[in-house]
This record gives sequence, C-alpha cells and structure tokens, in this order.
Amino acid sequence: MIQDIKHQVILITGATDGLGKRVAFDLAAREATVLLHGRSPEKGEVAIQQIRDATGSQKLHYYNADFSSLDAVRQLSEKIQADQKHLDVLINNAGLGPGSRRSRREKSMDGHELRFAVNYLAPFLLTHRLISLLRRSAPSRIVNVASVGQQAIDFDDVMLEKGYDGLRAYMQSKLAQVMFTFDLAADLKESGIMVNCLHPASLMDTKMVVDTDYFGSPMSTVDEGAQAVAYLAASSDLDGVTGEYFDGKQRSRANSQAYDKQALRQLRMLSEQLTHLRDL
Repeated sequence: MIQDIKHQVILITGATDGLGKRVAFDLAAREATVLLHGRSPEKGEVAIQQIRDATGSQKLHYYNADFSSLDAVRQLSEKIQADQKHLDVLINNAGLGPGSRRSRREKSMDGHELRFAVNYLAPFLLTHRLISLLRRSAPSRIVNVASVGQQAIDFDDVMLEKGYDGLRAYMQSKLAQVMFTFDLAADLKESGIMVNCLHPASLMDTKMVVDTDYFGSPMSTVDEGAQAVAYLAASSDLDGVTGEYFDGKQRSRANSQAYDKQALRQLRMLSEQLTHLRDL
C-alpha cells in the first residue's frame, strides 16, 4: 500500500502550465512534497509562488530542463537523485501538441523528430534513470500522461521523414508512451513499482489544444483531466494495479499495436539505442 500522500514526494514534468500545473496545485493542497519540472525558470518561479499562495505549501521545488535535449534529461535525473532521498510518484506529463497544419517537421537537439523526442524519448530516459530511486521508495508509481489519440508506429519511418504531419507525429508519440507503459510494467512486476498510463480528458482547455487548428473547441476542463491524473497517482483504489491504460478514471483499451509483443520489443530496442541508455 502506497503511503499517506502527506509523506510522498511526487515529480510532475511539464508542471508550469496547463494540466501539469493544475495537478501540482491539487497534490500540494493535499500536502504532498511536489517537485515541479519546466523549461522556463521564470515560469517555474511564478508557478511555485502561485501554488504556495493558494495552498500554503512550503514543500515545493522547481527543476529546469529542456526535454528537446537528452543531455538535459540526464542532468535533471542526476540533480533529482542528488537532492531527493526517495521518490514515490513520477508523473510524465510534459509534452508538445501537434502544432498547426502548416507546421514543418522539426528536430530535437539530438536530431530526432521533435514530438517523438519530447513526448516519448525524454520521459523514457528520465524514467529509466530514476528507476533506482523509485525502487528504493516502493511501493511507488509511474503515471504516463498519454492520449486517446494514438497512431501505430511505422518502424521503417519512425522519425516521419516522409510525408510529415504534426497530428500523426503527436499521435504516434502518445502511443509510444502507452507501449512503454505496458513494457515497463511487465519488467517491474515484482519491484513494487506500479506503471500505468491514461488519457486524462478529451480536448481540455489548455494552450496545447487552443494553439492547434487540428481540433475544434475544448470539450472538457483541465480540472477534469487533473482529477484523473491525481487518481492514478495517489488513489488507494489502484494499489497493486499496473500495466493498465485508463480513459479518465476507467480502464480502457489502447491501440492494438500496444499489445503486439514484437512491436514492444522493437520500440524498446530503438529507444535504448536513441537514448544511449545502455552506454557506460
């Protein structure tokens, strides 16, 4: 059974705006120690002050890292491990939306397709580098914020060099998160680390949704999505539950590729190669 939330240390990536910020507010109000990640120190300072003013919490810490750089992810993991004696929950929330229909293909600092890099490779690497800390804190949890918008990965063109489309890039990165969830949960089955993912809510009123022309008007609120994320992160209802995909608070079914063992192996091998995970 995961310990009382007042004694938990919870890391939320992408916590200076939108969904991540709302989740940080909610968990701080419940007296958790909340580690907020962002890529703008100025926005981080504002977020910390707003949450502190609203909740009275003094258990807030900010970490800066640009997820378009895998070196920055490595440095972030080292900083967290140096600062924190334990980590009870990791919420991988940071990500980029599909952009506009006119957007051109962009590359990360490491030369990978940007949305695949930020939405998937960065949390893949961060999670693996924090596994030892999560293992020492078990029972602990990993929550991957994915999406119901999922598209099968073409392993012959993962970086979408042919016929780039921002929505396709976004959707395949979100399916990669789901596949990673299932694969990692199987690996960590006996560790006491529970790994789950979710589609928090459909078309929330976030900057990601408002700034794209792929979607229509918002259909749900950030509060709805935050409640679902907090449920996976902290509810005792999910003690022992791992390797599941949720739509809101309900267990659901992901894209069929997420259940293809060969595809899971391919994605794992590719991800380890691209992030140099096994390099000394």
